[in-house]
Amino acid sequence: MKLLLFGLMAIGLNAVAAAKPNLLIIYTDDQGYGDVSAYRQVDVRTPNIDRIAEDGMQFMNMRANCTVCSPSRAALLTGCYPDRVGVPGVIRTKPENSWGYFDPSVPTLADELKKCGYHTAIIGKWHLGLESPNTPNERGFDLFHGFLGDMMDDYYTHQRQGHNYMRLNQKEINPEGHATDIFTGWAVDYFKDRKDKVQPFFLYLAYNAPHFPIQPPDEWVDKIRNREKGIDEKRLKNVAFVEHLDYGIGKVLDALEESGLAKNTIIAFASDNGGCLRVSQNNDPWRDGKQSHYDGGIRVPFMMRWPGVIKPGSRCDYNGLNFDLFSTFIEAGGGEVAAGLDAVSLMPLLKGQKMDSGRELYFVRREGGNAYGGKSYQALIYDGWKLMQNDPFSPLELYNLKADPYEKANLITKEKKRRNALMGKMRAHIQRGGATPWQQPAP
Repeated sequence: MKLLLFGLMAIGLNAVAAAKPNLLIIYTDDQGYGDVSAYRQVDVRTPNIDRIAEDGMQFMNMRANCTVCSPSRAALLTGCYPDRVGVPGVIRTKPENSWGYFDPSVPTLADELKKCGYHTAIIGKWHLGLESPNTPNERGFDLFHGFLGDMMDDYYTHQRQGHNYMRLNQKEINPEGHATDIFTGWAVDYFKDRKDKVQPFFLYLAYNAPHFPIQPPDEWVDKIRNREKGIDEKRLKNVAFVEHLDYGIGKVLDALEESGLAKNTIIAFASDNGGCLRVSQNNDPWRDGKQSHYDGGIRVPFMMRWPGVIKPGSRCDYNGLNFDLFSTFIEAGGGEVAAGLDAVSLMPLLKGQKMDSGRELYFVRREGGNAYGGKSYQALIYDGWKLMQNDPFSPLELYNLKADPYEKANLITKEKKRRNALMGKMRAHIQRGGATPWQQPAP
């Protein structure tokens, strides 16, 4: 009788686990809005990324949480604005030029999903700390197979300033090959490993590409040169780099299908910020690019697929932020979304319902060098208006995004009432962020 009872309990637990969807975030690095062909069909072709939208929902007005890497990633993994978790700027390998410290007391998405019974994994780029207590295994991930640092100086040697930051959990490793191919292969292996597991998984697949150096394999350069006659050389290499990345994402999607996991997996795709203009990345039709609070620096490709829930081929105009995936995935995984988070769940939209998009969207970046002086600069969007700076020493600018989506007419001197109202809201955000230290405490 006891054996029968235990058997029934095991079956019940397995049924509950199996009912929970697997969760996958594919996060690219510096991939602009105009470098996904679902958004802009000119020279770049991304059929595999596009099929996430074709099989699911394409979001037209989503923004990254910051104009650069670390703050966007900190926000994505906590559901909080980045300065509220200690990461207003880029965490770098040299302390004197590092502008954030990821608050170890804040639970991550991996922490929360582990409570819901998930196996949690990150493959690819971490960029939220090089040492304890801020390594991935200490921040909720059961498996880390990837790169701790900010960027690679070479996609084949994987070095950064002479250091190797490639890891399997805590172990230093030296894999061979192009980093994009390596991360793709590890993701494919992960799905093979999870194929017969009852426990649901959360995989955060964070590619380094297409972050500079723009280093596509030679065969991809030749392919684009033959196809796009007369294309500028810098642009040619970026298109090849993005299409090589898209090919890898296609292999990931195929492996998910072949493993039989795709039907019960929610896939989200996004980029951490806009593309870098100096290496010929494209953010059209939006103004400017990476590091800028104009929309070219923060408006990003964003799409989700959930078979049986999201209507294929859907489009959504909701104004949200990448970190809304935090609340969405916790809700999808059966967890309880904590009160006080800045992120909101997109679940109503995924089910074809409407959501109020009249929320405040806040952006902050702190940076060093003479151009920034270690100071922060902010932007805020509310009710169709944007108040912003692009460095701490320039005057504030104000744009009516409904009438002027490409941010050509600065109305800061003409709309004083609107300016003052938004400045009050911005000050409140700055005060909240100021409560969290952003440098590592002294030993």
